[in-house]
Amino acid sequence: MAMLNAFLLSRCARHTDTSYLQFQEVVVKALIFGTGEGAGLSTSGTEGARIVPGQHFPGEVPQTGKRAALLLVGVSGQDASLVGADSGVSGRSLCAVLGGLRLVALPVSPSSPLSGRALASGGQTVTMDVAYTCEWDRKPRTSHCPSIPLVCAWSCRNLIAFTTDQRNEEEKDLTHMIHILDTEHPWDVYSINSGHQEVITSLEWDQSGSRLLSADADGRIKCWGMTDHLANSWQSLAGSEVDGDPIVALSWLHNGVKLALHVEKSGVSSFGEKFSRVKFSPSLTLFGGKPMEGWIAVTISGLVTVSLLKPNGQVLTATESLCRLRCRVALADIAFTGGGNIVVATCDGSSTSPVQFYKVCVSVVSEKCKIDTEILPSLFMRCTTDPARKDKFPAVTHLKFLSRDMSEQVLLCASNQCFSVAECWSLRKEGLPVNNIFQQLSPGVSDKQPMILKWRILSATNELERVSAVALPKLPISLTNTDIKVANDTKFYPGLGLALAFHDGNVHIVHRLSLQTMAVLFGNSMRPSEEPSLKRQRSPTPCIHFKALQMSWTSLALVGLDTQGKLSMLRVSPSMGHALDMTTSLRHLLFLLEYCMVTGYDWWDILLHVQPSMVHNLVEKLHEEYTKQNAALQQVLSTRILSMKASLCKLSPSTITRVCDYHAKLFLISISCTLKSLLRPHVLNTPDKSPGDRLTEICNKFPDTDIDKVMINLKTEEFVLDMPTLQSLQQLIQWIGDFVLYLLASLPNQGSSFRPGHSFLRDGVSLSTLRELMVMIRIWGLLKPSCLPVYTATSDTQDSMSLLFRLLTRLWMCCRDDNHPCEPDEALIDECCLLPSQFLIPNMDWLPLGNGLISRLQSKLPLRLQFGKPPGAPSHAFIQYEAYTRSPTQPKIDHLRRLHLGIFPTEACKSCTRCGCVTMLKSPNKATAVKQWEQRWIKTCLCGGLWRKMPHTYS
Repeated sequence: MAMLNAFLLSRCARHTDTSYLQFQEVVVKALIFGTGEGAGLSTSGTEGARIVPGQHFPGEVPQTGKRAALLLVGVSGQDASLVGADSGVSGRSLCAVLGGLRLVALPVSPSSPLSGRALASGGQTVTMDVAYTCEWDRKPRTSHCPSIPLVCAWSCRNLIAFTTDQRNEEEKDLTHMIHILDTEHPWDVYSINSGHQEVITSLEWDQSGSRLLSADADGRIKCWGMTDHLANSWQSLAGSEVDGDPIVALSWLHNGVKLALHVEKSGVSSFGEKFSRVKFSPSLTLFGGKPMEGWIAVTISGLVTVSLLKPNGQVLTATESLCRLRCRVALADIAFTGGGNIVVATCDGSSTSPVQFYKVCVSVVSEKCKIDTEILPSLFMRCTTDPARKDKFPAVTHLKFLSRDMSEQVLLCASNQCFSVAECWSLRKEGLPVNNIFQQLSPGVSDKQPMILKWRILSATNELERVSAVALPKLPISLTNTDIKVANDTKFYPGLGLALAFHDGNVHIVHRLSLQTMAVLFGNSMRPSEEPSLKRQRSPTPCIHFKALQMSWTSLALVGLDTQGKLSMLRVSPSMGHALDMTTSLRHLLFLLEYCMVTGYDWWDILLHVQPSMVHNLVEKLHEEYTKQNAALQQVLSTRILSMKASLCKLSPSTITRVCDYHAKLFLISISCTLKSLLRPHVLNTPDKSPGDRLTEICNKFPDTDIDKVMINLKTEEFVLDMPTLQSLQQLIQWIGDFVLYLLASLPNQGSSFRPGHSFLRDGVSLSTLRELMVMIRIWGLLKPSCLPVYTATSDTQDSMSLLFRLLTRLWMCCRDDNHPCEPDEALIDECCLLPSQFLIPNMDWLPLGNGLISRLQSKLPLRLQFGKPPGAPSHAFIQYEAYTRSPTQPKIDHLRRLHLGIFPTEACKSCTRCGCVTMLKSPNKATAVKQWEQRWIKTCLCGGLWRKMPHTYS
């Protein structure tokens, strides 16, 4: 024990003044008395208790009379112990390793509550951990080195863009590269030679996640967009420039769309109450109130430049000085107000200078862009006004608004060579006292006190390790007192924390308002275990740390780029490591899934936290909440919830067959909408329902098992299509016929939920859709018999369509009433048992063979990947999929056009980043009906996932 204390003292003495830090000879262990706010710590040297990993710290730290209480947490394989020691130095975290035992020193304010849990890596709940890392192939002549400064951006579609500088073979100059990757396939990185002559200083995604802005130190701004809607193919669309003036801040103009997540109403059924629309004006509008697209940038010389994208493709650009007296701008950030104005914060880099704020108004006058600026109240950092720390932190290193659409709160970091301090400021309205003389002269003044805007400090940290990067939350959580209280009570922290990366390699999540530490990830936990940490700490080389940090749009993941150019994906617990019951954990994930369903954002980062045991309950609760919405909203979200269910069910082997069903439902809904849209009323000006609506009404009204009797009640002239159109739809029609035959043939095995198609046998809506499509196909078969589905039957005389329609109708009758479903009768099951002897049952290509990562990230062991090299699929990954996918040696298939491509396809193909569907890049058919079908998935897959071009190795 004495040796342990001496070792700790020697480690701490390197960072702190030893006069402040005197360790006791006996290690003091903590004993927790009770729970809740009244819990306290015993600092008696004779009392001690072992703290199980995952157990929470007590509510408060006892008053010690010192400036801070330093808690040492020793983490071992089985449990953790709290070691107490008093210190006069606060704001530092120390880490040491001795004999395989990791010891961490966490400074805590004596009067503030300890948030978080015991930092024990062996616990059931983990605050932050590494999901995967991806790095460049270290070749001497093709190396990518991190750019200075290193910038990174994360879109709402879970695309990540970052920069590097690539050396050429002669290493005389650098090529400034932009890399874009999908989080599900990080090795498939698309590298763009940006064409920027100087280092790239800013990257910014638009609200839709489909366009990217880049700016450099020469004043050039470029707008990038997808080529053919491919996530791994990009091209420059437009641009602007301010000659020779480096860009220090960049942002898209606000489109006026803002939501607020109300944690208080997370249990309410209506999505409109959970996610309310906030009244927010766009930065600039076109005729009719449509928001105008464009971007705004701030230069190092104090200029603000605005570029507007007109609908005809023309770019309007204007440049104006922020104020009459221009000065150097080292740091800047941009935010927006609800009234449509823009707020710009600037700083010259010195902590002794004020942080200036400006209001910027953009307008279009006589087809020209006009900029008006106005000075707002400024502030001085608290650390510079404190006499004890006046000259201790000379430089302002980070200046960030806490949110793009919240200009009233700003985060500032001031640093010296070793340490930093962070401060959070808020802009408030305050009353201005009026002298009695003026009150007598103007009696009306006393009735209404004049108000002024003034910056007030919300919170500040103690002395921290030097901050290297900051990541702000993008989740628009409501910050009312009630919502924050409910979030704290339920331990729902997404959107409430911001991330700080330090030069010692550690990452902290701190509360966005109080700046109290909520979670910690230590740098040594991200390093390869084969390298001894203790030896590395003694090395004179600088510690590897993150230079760029970005949060996902639900704040459940964090991406960092370190000094070696390696990308690390971090999981962030929604409860910040607090042990929660299963019901509460599911409610947290369900709330965020609903948010993604409403907004259309990608939910990949939520899937990082879903365990196989959660999948079934999460899918059921998601469906339950969906059915509580009104009919119009259900129709809008119908395909999105199917995609969400499919991605959830992929995470559990027991629900993999349900993935097949959800993909088939997506395909069925899309085919039904496309085919019905081809129908035209016989009289164009008829006020009656559309032909598709009448078809649905009649099929539900006449539950006849004879398909010809149902046809009699329809106006067949509305179903007339030209012959080339019918012939071009034959592959889709064939899929419908094969799918009906497969479902009916699988009815005798309906007791097995492990067979694909099981859910269709109880789905009255889907069976009704299939009946309607069978009737349409029957009518079209009278016009062109060659468009009918082809069956391999034992008898040439039987009417296959009539037989299948009769059996399908009898099955539909059993479940048409959702409230009172009944079991199929024995006669129906007997007839379905005979189908394999009458027809050759087709094999359904249920699932594409995906190579995404999400199903492999459930293990807490991080994956180590390399850019440009797909990871080898583990052998057990194919076991649950092999029954429902084509093996790589079988002929390939176009999953959406239902065309066979052969074993070695000659056509270029694209695949979905989410579900893995494969289709050809160019359409082989120019028919109007085929184009209408392809327009449904030209931008995104049927499941909503982005397209990426398949590598040449596919063919």
